[in-house]
Amino acid sequence: MTTITFLHTSDWQLGMERWFLPPEAQSRFDQARIDAIRALDAAAVDHGCSFILVAGDVFEHNSLADHTTGRALEALASLRTPVWLLPGNHDPLTATSPFYGACTIPGVNVLADDTPVEVAPGIELVGAPLTARYASEDLAARALARLEPTSGIRILTAHGQVQHRGGEPAPGLLDLGTLEDAVARRVIDYVALGDTHSAQPVGGTGRIWFSGAPEVTDYHDLDSAGGGEDNSGTALVVTVTVDDDDPDSVADVSVEQIDVGTWTFEALGAEINSAEDVTAFIARLEAYPDKARTVIKYALRGSVDLSTWQRLESGITRLQPRFASLRERPRLMDITVVPCDEELRELQLSGYAAGAWDELLDAALGSETTPADPVARDALRLLHRFAEKGH
Repeated sequence: MTTITFLHTSDWQLGMERWFLPPEAQSRFDQARIDAIRALDAAAVDHGCSFILVAGDVFEHNSLADHTTGRALEALASLRTPVWLLPGNHDPLTATSPFYGACTIPGVNVLADDTPVEVAPGIELVGAPLTARYASEDLAARALARLEPTSGIRILTAHGQVQHRGGEPAPGLLDLGTLEDAVARRVIDYVALGDTHSAQPVGGTGRIWFSGAPEVTDYHDLDSAGGGEDNSGTALVVTVTVDDDDPDSVADVSVEQIDVGTWTFEALGAEINSAEDVTAFIARLEAYPDKARTVIKYALRGSVDLSTWQRLESGITRLQPRFASLRERPRLMDITVVPCDEELRELQLSGYAAGAWDELLDAALGSETTPADPVARDALRLLHRFAEKGH
């Protein structure tokens, strides 16, 4: 028997910036992406992996700040496990590529073309690297076209989206039929893909996988049944075994998903129509265990009076500094603030203030021909707050 165990990962995107993170949270986000490299190395050692295979987008782009490149190279130099890096669409192998610095580090290797590389006796890696931001052809198919079936173990790694059967062909997409045919004929035994940031198999062979990104990069939309980035913060431990006495037999492949990520990005929605709804929503936010590494955007729907809205606003304001980011989704916010009669009586507004209140209330509620004005809604809440304090 010939067997190999390796760690399949991708989409590190070192140097990624998220516009909604304040500077101190962005710094922690940057560090988490560097820390993920060491977490992957620890996982590789724990699982007895012979090497780490990064299926593209190691770097966010090719023009990183010097301190970002330096920290990334330092982390790569600390690895105890050999690593093979594939240039992807974010970091294509061009004249300015950080890969030229990376490949000078012992144990760090770059798959610069699609020539098969023997990484151990009877075990080959084949890369389909990008040399430009966008591929003009199916690079995996091009790499496979020159290969014959193997009696050893051969692993293909590529970066890009997969074109499923029946879909419209497009340059640069990876054709699933071509990949599955190559697996069936023992041209390759496993396909390590990058580009999709959620770990998942492709097709029905169990031998073609996206590894997912080791740290989250985008939101898991809990309001749309698993929409968005719903399975990131992962890597795959892959073991491939072939029977040396039966070279025509299909290789045995096992894939184990492991969790390495530490950040959470989620998009929430909630109906808010009462004080009880406010309590439930604030409790939901309170329940996040590691708020400093949690990014939440929320959309609220419903209708509340001013005191209930202020209770909601107060709870969110109290929690915002605890999160890496906690913000509303203005485009999807659909909550109406309507003062109840008792609130209006208690305010006892008169003169100019009463006129301003009526005008703001009309604008905040909108009409059949005029949309509700969120600025008027905010001004109405502010006027209510000042009136309550006797200003």
